Amino acid sequence: MSDSDLSAILLTLRLAGTVTVLLLLLAMPLAWWLARTRSRARGAVAAVVALPLVLPPSVLGFYLLVFLGPNGPGGRLTESLGLGTLPFTFPGLVVASVLYSLPFAVQPLQNAFEAIGERPLEVAATLRAGPWDTFFSVVLPLSRPGLFSAAVLGFAHTVGEFGVVLMMGGNIPDRTRVVSVLIYDHVDALEYTQAHWLSGGMLAFSFLVLFLLYGFKRNPVGRP
Repeated sequence: MSDSDLSAILLTLRLAGTVTVLLLLLAMPLAWWLARTRSRARGAVAAVVALPLVLPPSVLGFYLLVFLGPNGPGGRLTESLGLGTLPFTFPGLVVASVLYSLPFAVQPLQNAFEAIGERPLEVAATLRAGPWDTFFSVVLPLSRPGLFSAAVLGFAHTVGEFGVVLMMGGNIPDRTRVVSVLIYDHVDALEYTQAHWLSGGMLAFSFLVLFLLYGFKRNPVGRP
């Protein structure tokens, strides 16, 4: 394994770890709102969240590139804040990956929240538990399978991204070149041995993630 391969692997893991943390922080309140609200905007918000499931990654990457570029409103905002522009940087990869992987975190959490039902919340209310106490002491413990699924799927999906990270981050060694882009580089250069090693590792990783995920769903923590 070359230094460039190792650098891409470490960068990919760093990206996936950062994105997973941000996804959970963003997805929990959003999924809770979608699970509980009766607002007419629920359908529109749910559709926007699920959009990356059907939208080609290159399309999402293109519009992010335009929006966050130097001539886009997002780019002008980040420049005015002294942050520069985000395209072709690691923070830009993080933003693109969070948006692209959002439904993989929101939907498992939303399903878990909806499965709780009203009874546990009513019991907590009779014990004079406040909203925050109810959420952290009742909702989250009962939603552990959904939380686990959201974290695992968000991490794994970020590791496997290609189109959106290529559009938003380009192919800059040690800065934005992740494993999926490096595999493409190896194939383009007819370096099939290196491509086989990295692709085989991705295949094994994907299988392991799904094996653990389905095993956890079948035997969640706390159940014999």
